[in-house]
Amino acid sequence: MARTAARTRTTRETDITVNLNLDGTGASRIETGIGFFDHMLEIFARHALLDLEVKAKGDVQVDFHHTVEDIGLVLGTCVNQALGDRRGIRRYGFFHLPMDEALAEVAVDLGGRPFLVFASAMKHLRAGDFDVKLLEEFFRALSVEARMNIHARQIYGDEPHHVCEAIVKAFARAFRAAIEPDPRETGIPSSKGTL
Repeated sequence: MARTAARTRTTRETDITVNLNLDGTGASRIETGIGFFDHMLEIFARHALLDLEVKAKGDVQVDFHHTVEDIGLVLGTCVNQALGDRRGIRRYGFFHLPMDEALAEVAVDLGGRPFLVFASAMKHLRAGDFDVKLLEEFFRALSVEARMNIHARQIYGDEPHHVCEAIVKAFARAFRAAIEPDPRETGIPSSKGTL
């Protein structure tokens, strides 16, 4: 069964279309109007080995907040749809990732309960014209709509671009592990029998 989803969300602030294939090859086509965020979504697709298309038009003349958050919402909805009842997946994933002087760790649980912990000393800085705090807003929106628990932590690092990239790549690798089919799990990966 194909684990794919497509969604469009249009508001007065943004117009976003996302196409997702969880069992892809890492291909992406990203157009958000925010160069740094395009880069982050491209590396997410590449390291999670999923195929991702994102086309977004937003009120970036105001700031990037609405566009980044709404992409998180639409992508999260696609993840939830593509996973279906989550039968046969590993459910959990975690990864430590170095990026030059930066080190990040991310753990995810696809158990149906949204929650975000985002611990970064960089979150009040900028990477180019991108406010790093928006990465936290993206992950919060994603966690809610994907019904996913995400714990992301910058262990150390001095350069905001490297810290962001380490967190996104670590998330991608943790997510990839969590969505993988578990050859020993034939049902729902929960003692409750449902997620």
